[in-house]
Amino acid sequence: MSNSKYEEALLNYNKKIADASVEDMVLNMGPQHPSTHGVLRLELITDGEIVKEVIPHIGYLHRCFEKHAESLTYQQTIPFTDRLDYLASMNNSHAFVMGVERMMGIDKDIPKRIEYIRVLVCELNRIASHLIAIGTYGIDIGAFTPFLWCFRDREHIMGMLEWASGSRMLYNYIWVGGLFYDLPVGFEERCRDFVEYFKPKMVELNQLLTDNQVFISRTAKVGILPLDVAINYGCSGPMLRASGLKWDLRRIDNYSAYPELDFEIPIGTGLMGKVGDCWDRYKVRVDEIEQSVRIVEQCLDRLQKELKRTPDFDPRAKMPRKTIPKAQDYYIRCEGAKGELGFYFVADGKSEIPTRVKARGPSFNNLSVLPEISKGVLIADLIAIVGSIDFVLGEVDR
Repeated sequence: MSNSKYEEALLNYNKKIADASVEDMVLNMGPQHPSTHGVLRLELITDGEIVKEVIPHIGYLHRCFEKHAESLTYQQTIPFTDRLDYLASMNNSHAFVMGVERMMGIDKDIPKRIEYIRVLVCELNRIASHLIAIGTYGIDIGAFTPFLWCFRDREHIMGMLEWASGSRMLYNYIWVGGLFYDLPVGFEERCRDFVEYFKPKMVELNQLLTDNQVFISRTAKVGILPLDVAINYGCSGPMLRASGLKWDLRRIDNYSAYPELDFEIPIGTGLMGKVGDCWDRYKVRVDEIEQSVRIVEQCLDRLQKELKRTPDFDPRAKMPRKTIPKAQDYYIRCEGAKGELGFYFVADGKSEIPTRVKARGPSFNNLSVLPEISKGVLIADLIAIVGSIDFVLGEVDR
């Protein structure tokens, strides 16, 4: 950001605070506040309980990802992608690795078994991420039991991903040209057992939270995000789809094994209130979990039949000895758990270390719309709006 832009933003901020009337209060929510879902400071200008203005202050959790990426090789950077959206690490590394493979021209050489394993672990991670979103959202609104139920079910997924990769959150499992290791023997069977266990649990969760009248009255017609505003702010993922647009990069870009899989794209319908309200954002995530379960089942079918493991299968066979793409600028994007996760590479054609890497985190754009949809709401409703965005500060601050 140039100095003139920074100074202009600072002047605008100072003007907002100075223009607050005598009756207004300037309150801090965060940065250490349970409802800000991480180290985010929200400065509120309120008239009693009514929020007149929300000013988000970010930058408390800098990961320095882009600087790391510019001083390490492509393969060495993969563990650092896990630390962006640390609740859906598999999706981060999948996007980064796909970009490098396409720059190298080896994306068509990746064996089908590897592609299906990648999709399988990414969808399991998406379910785990959405379970955290739903569980913590329940606790924001005042429902404690769904939080415990969601974490109980997420624990099974964490156990499976730890079995496959050796880590519980930051996996470093998807590598350029392949995988760290093949799935452990018996993984597919255990994963299928989890699916059978999990389906009735989602029915229970819907009975407890989705159809709960108290939950509906706290979230329906609150924090309505019109579609044109969502598009203008660059929102993506469940935030955008809840406003009524069927936009899912797994279908739009048809990457990896997704073109061969059958799944629906849930969108907000305004069933309980208005299209794009907090309840719609919540419900899209619930519906996405069900679609991810469908994808997981289809992946398991393929991995246990025509793509069955063989003694001679080597998940590292296609890994390049040296990762030196041709000189180019390249942008890759994928459908992360929060929305469009993108990486912009600048390669010089001589080095294994990229000249420049820029990460486009969906949480940053999704969070930026908060001041727009929070004008004139109650402080209690602001908590509901913040929770419905489902951002991760590691991805906002990068």
